[in-house]
Amino acid sequence: MAINISLLKRICEVAGAPGYEKRVRDLVIQEVKDHVDELRVDNLGNVITIKRGNNNPEGKKAMVAAHMDEIGFIVTHIDDKGFVRFHTLGGFDPKTLTAQRVIIHGKEDVIGVMGSKPIHVMSQEERQKVAKTSDYFIDLGMSKEEVEAVISIGDPITRERELVEMGNCVNCKSIDNRVSVFILIEALKNLKNQPYDIYGVFTVQEEVGIRGANVSAHSINPDFGFGLDTTIAFDLPGAQPHEMVTKLGEGVAVKIMDASTICDYRMVDFMKKTADKRNIQWQPEILTAGGTDTAGVQRMGKDGAISGAISIPTRHLHQVIEMADKDDIQGAIDLLIACLQDLDQYDWSH
Repeated sequence: MAINISLLKRICEVAGAPGYEKRVRDLVIQEVKDHVDELRVDNLGNVITIKRGNNNPEGKKAMVAAHMDEIGFIVTHIDDKGFVRFHTLGGFDPKTLTAQRVIIHGKEDVIGVMGSKPIHVMSQEERQKVAKTSDYFIDLGMSKEEVEAVISIGDPITRERELVEMGNCVNCKSIDNRVSVFILIEALKNLKNQPYDIYGVFTVQEEVGIRGANVSAHSINPDFGFGLDTTIAFDLPGAQPHEMVTKLGEGVAVKIMDASTICDYRMVDFMKKTADKRNIQWQPEILTAGGTDTAGVQRMGKDGAISGAISIPTRHLHQVIEMADKDDIQGAIDLLIACLQDLDQYDWSH
């Protein structure tokens, strides 16, 4: 079954820096409102949806979290020449800022470019230095007066790059984590006959500290939890086998641990067996740095949740050229639906 590239493209390309997720939130609500039993937006901006279970006398709840925000920036200063300084929202490798276009979302959207000192006028010592985010500024091609007419301190900034298809892959900015937003939307549209109440939560501010997942898990207090996020596919030239984490096109990843979560061994076993039973290709994931919403889902409810994560192998993470395989994406949709449908068919005792 071919994935809905048109929808994925819209989700990836829409702006939504941490704390400024309104545009992507509006898109999500439009897509899912007719496919769930309840929908609300909490004070922080999380979209919380519910699909009621068919056989749930104990009121069991499973929470699935996919964060809507993308790494971005915020305006901190406009100088006398109209150049804009910024602060990062989320984790960046500074060298990836070189030669990129961005969009400042002020009174209107304004395109700018990331500028820095030209190599032609750098000293030999400057050429040897590692780039810092403070070395960059945003050039809007406008005077200070023109900039200040539409841009203010505190306006959010996102990266400009469209989604394209490359071989069996999709490539865009913000595959992390819009691909998971897409996966959760598709799962909610196609999920039927699930035994327990499913809380599909589109969270905010993950890239700056898993804030939306923490708040929503505290509110929901789920019995079971699933994080949906990208993970590193380092199947690239020069990589050693033990460094690869996952490989593109070799199946959806079942998370065992990352820096913020040791997934419940029962959930890991359940996910592996469910994938095998449904003939869904999968691969294990151990990520020793970085975390996801899984951490908030697992431990911010009053009772804690039996939690794990479905991860989408992605090359070139936190760049504007993130790449994921279409078959891995479909596998993630299939595995999520299967797990939610089979939650009552596993012995969850310790």
